[in-house]
Amino acid sequence: MPFSTWITFVIAAVLIAISPGSGAVLSMTHGLAFGVRKASATVLGLQCGLLLIFAVAGAGVGSLLVASEFAFNIVKTVGALYLIYLGLAQWRARVAPASAQVEAAAVAVPPFGKRVLTGFLTNATNPKGIIFMVAVLPQFIARDAALLPQLAILGATIVTIDTVVMHSYAFLASTMQRFFRDPRALRKQNHFFGAVLMVIGAALFFVKRGAAA
Repeated sequence: MPFSTWITFVIAAVLIAISPGSGAVLSMTHGLAFGVRKASATVLGLQCGLLLIFAVAGAGVGSLLVASEFAFNIVKTVGALYLIYLGLAQWRARVAPASAQVEAAAVAVPPFGKRVLTGFLTNATNPKGIIFMVAVLPQFIARDAALLPQLAILGATIVTIDTVVMHSYAFLASTMQRFFRDPRALRKQNHFFGAVLMVIGAALFFVKRGAAA
């Protein structure tokens, strides 16, 4: 793979990662709620979901998925409903009194596996991610070269970049924890991020297959 092609892909991957989306919102939500260390499990799940989408697009299955209206609508509906569910759960999350927050902190943090699964499902059921991969990935793959080495390089690149960016989002949010000790502030935080997740989920219903063309 030519170095110029790889650098162009790096630029594209950075732009993809920093653009606002469900993964960024989830990283900030968990970073603010649990701290950056525990949000790392969420980021791990996001990368597993990203790798799945990357593999689907790289294998050509993504093109079939985008071409099939029924399959695309299934993925779109599942992804939209899942984000709305996450947003509703965040909106309705209970806020402990300030005196009880420290004692309840360990209980409030979901298990490692659940945080990973939440991140995985958020990316894996995102039809916009599939559409983007199907539209963009082929432009960086040379047809006269072996496919697997190219996919390995591009996959490692996009996962590395996305991991750094998502951790940055989580870290940025975690630095604001001290401003959200008051129950009313926590409730506003839950309502804000919950609303954002629900809006993103609702927006997925309007994603069309033609967006990849």
